[in-house]
Amino acid sequence: MKFRNFALFVVVCALVAPVYAAGPAKAGKWETTMEMDMPGMPMKMPPRTFTHCITKEQAENPENAVPRSDRQQDCKLSDVKVDGNTVSWKMTCEKSQASGTGTITYSADSYTGKMDMKMAGDREMHMKYSGKYLGACDEK
Repeated sequence: MKFRNFALFVVVCALVAPVYAAGPAKAGKWETTMEMDMPGMPMKMPPRTFTHCITKEQAENPENAVPRSDRQQDCKLSDVKVDGNTVSWKMTCEKSQASGTGTITYSADSYTGKMDMKMAGDREMHMKYSGKYLGACDEK
């Protein structure tokens, strides 16, 4: 049950965080698609697509590209780096005994990325991200 909760938690985090683009991205409305693969799972999760607006301030902070959320209080980031239009990072989650690495690479109006996690019991999770810029955010 703990593994299932952790897997769901990581999926939610992965869905939310990549749209908070890093320095190489731009503010505005983004559409993100996330695919997750967990070897050994009886069925594959379907890709999920959603849209989200990011502010100029969010777009300027490289750590906003790292898949994590408020629910990942035990996860610590390290080696967050921006190299041109690519953001890379390492993540360690003590409570859930997981660690991983990830990268996201931006072009003018899109991005692709991946994150690989290793969990206790030699379990693995692989996520792929793709996103495209849709334009200005809708006025509220």
